[in-house]
Amino acid sequence: MTDVMPDPLTLAILLPLFGAIAAFLLPRAAPAIGLGAVVATAAAIAVLGHLVVQAGTIFVPLGGWGAPLGIELRADGLALAMLGLTALIALGVGLGALAAFAGETEVGGQPMARQRAFFWPLCLLLLTGMNGVYLSNDLFNLYVMLEVISLAAVGLAVLGGTVAALRAGLAYMYASLLGALMMLLGVGFVYLQTGRLDLAGLAGAPDSAALSAAFGLMLVGLALKTALFPLHFWLPEAHANATAPASALLSALVVKAGLYILLRLAEAGPFPGEAILTLMGVLGTGAVLWGGVQALRAERLKLLVAWSTVAQMGLIFVALARAGLEGLSDSWRAAALLILAHAVAKAGMFLAAGRIKDVIGHDRISELDRSAVRPALAQLAFALAAISLIGLPPSLGFIGKWSLMEGAMMAGNWHWVAVTMAGTLLSVAYFTRALTGFLRFDRVRAPLDEHRGWALADAPPVVLAGLAVGLGLAAGPILAVLDLGTPFGAIP
Repeated sequence: MTDVMPDPLTLAILLPLFGAIAAFLLPRAAPAIGLGAVVATAAAIAVLGHLVVQAGTIFVPLGGWGAPLGIELRADGLALAMLGLTALIALGVGLGALAAFAGETEVGGQPMARQRAFFWPLCLLLLTGMNGVYLSNDLFNLYVMLEVISLAAVGLAVLGGTVAALRAGLAYMYASLLGALMMLLGVGFVYLQTGRLDLAGLAGAPDSAALSAAFGLMLVGLALKTALFPLHFWLPEAHANATAPASALLSALVVKAGLYILLRLAEAGPFPGEAILTLMGVLGTGAVLWGGVQALRAERLKLLVAWSTVAQMGLIFVALARAGLEGLSDSWRAAALLILAHAVAKAGMFLAAGRIKDVIGHDRISELDRSAVRPALAQLAFALAAISLIGLPPSLGFIGKWSLMEGAMMAGNWHWVAVTMAGTLLSVAYFTRALTGFLRFDRVRAPLDEHRGWALADAPPVVLAGLAVGLGLAAGPILAVLDLGTPFGAIP
């Protein structure tokens, strides 16, 4: 722990916040402001990374008032990895949004200029909340930042302006409000029991029924916000009916905030009892199976990708449950790797699906082979992202899944191995539906086999999907970053 200047930590939160305000006030300059704010935030994170590498864990009390009275920011390897991931995805999706929202024609229910004007303030507000969650070191600040994320996410979900998007956004808002209520009740119970809300104080709290109830309430709230089965009702339609850049942010980033908070709660401890952890594993298994089956039945490409998010969130919850039950640091690292792998791959996949829909004119899976125009690079990006989400080598998804299964096999927990393999086989099945649609070609109904050339809109999904595969080759350095400050060493 080293006392350093607060600039990098506070700038990682304030830069996107000020950028969101500026983009809202100057809508014509919103794209330039948005990209500039993302790049500036990435630069602040790079400086912070240098400090974390030197010091391990950094604590910064805002205004000179530290815990338990004041607000204290904290950065370690886990926070740094999530900050870097978020900046990378925000930059990639932002570049994709430049092409997706180009022109003035009306798409869905909103003119393109209006979508472009509102996307950037919402994107930057989301970046503010995400970075705030990663750097927060007390439960109430985590709650506040989680609500900032929800506010931006609901706005992004309804950005398309269609009836379906508005209906899905309303369901998302109701789920988010209920999740916020559960989270706030849990935070209140913790304060009544311990008299403080900082995570360090929570680590020293004795086990009690009230504290277990608090964790249970927070877990329900976070399960709603991360769409854990059977509380996933809002996610498929919200992600499938949003614009492609919004869907990429919702799936890659928003649902990760709750997972990150669970990791921090596990680090602080005492983590929920065995019964709650077992239930979490059972619900995760249900999500893997139900999400996979629904993805197999999906008629639209974006809906397939959205249902796959439900399944993959379930697998991450299985990893968290196994880690909590067995108390092994390697299990927590596997969960963190799965979070990182899913975020990068899903951002690339949603951008690719949106690009395919824009070029072909629809995303009906049964008719993907009837188009006379072939968005070949977008299809390549979709396939690369699928490789990581399925868990094929050398992708980062493979490293995460293998770490999970290896630990389960060594512990003799073959049921977790079976769940992981079942999810993998289902993902092979539903992604194959889309990939075979790309390869088939009906020469009677679509006689013109035109392969669309390279365009700016193809670059972000290809790069993100390529990273999802290539980062598996850098798993060693990624794990080294995750271990800075030994965040997982503190987990029992």
